[in-house]
Amino acid sequence: MKMLANVTAAMALAAALIGFGSAQAADEASVLAHASATVSDLKHDPVFGNARATLRNARAVLIVPSLVKGGFIFGAEGGDGVLLARTRRGWSAPAFYTLGSASFGLQIGLEQAQLVMFIMSERALRGIEQGKFKLGAGAGLTIVTLGAAAEAATPANLSGDLIVWSVAKGAYGGLTVNGSVIAPQDNSNAAFYGRRVSAHDILSGRVSNPAAGRLRANLASVW
Repeated sequence: MKMLANVTAAMALAAALIGFGSAQAADEASVLAHASATVSDLKHDPVFGNARATLRNARAVLIVPSLVKGGFIFGAEGGDGVLLARTRRGWSAPAFYTLGSASFGLQIGLEQAQLVMFIMSERALRGIEQGKFKLGAGAGLTIVTLGAAAEAATPANLSGDLIVWSVAKGAYGGLTVNGSVIAPQDNSNAAFYGRRVSAHDILSGRVSNPAAGRLRANLASVW
């Protein structure tokens, strides 16, 4: 009975995390504030040090300040974040997105991570921009992971469509984004900009909101 209860609880956790829009999701202002704090943490991480020059060529960046992964038998992960793209006038305003996935196996523990995904190619950016986008072999993209469980950034390992920096705490040994789905949060974007607006319009610099100024300035100070 105890095992059944654990499995039932884990399945409920997985359903909640994959649902893209948990009732516990932070509001837009909180996501922006935590995203800016994540950028500050990134700047002081020695693993990231050598990547700074290379990532000046990034087309866009997805910042997920709190990616939660947990479960027993069934695992799931998810988190709210923001996507910003380079424009001729600097970083665009943020488009709100979620990152979520499910996995199956003997997994015990709870992990919370900060994640920054650097989008290096135009095809990767267009795929994410167009809607729900699943990462993995089927997407035809090369993904490189930097973090506590990986080697530090070097010129040799900074070649890919997506470069992922993460710092995680908890029982899991590492963090992978393979199989994850990146999806736009249309309601959050509408609430933040006061009207329905597409991710393309946001990322191309056609709309703005001064409330994102601190995050954009912090990001500009890195690259």
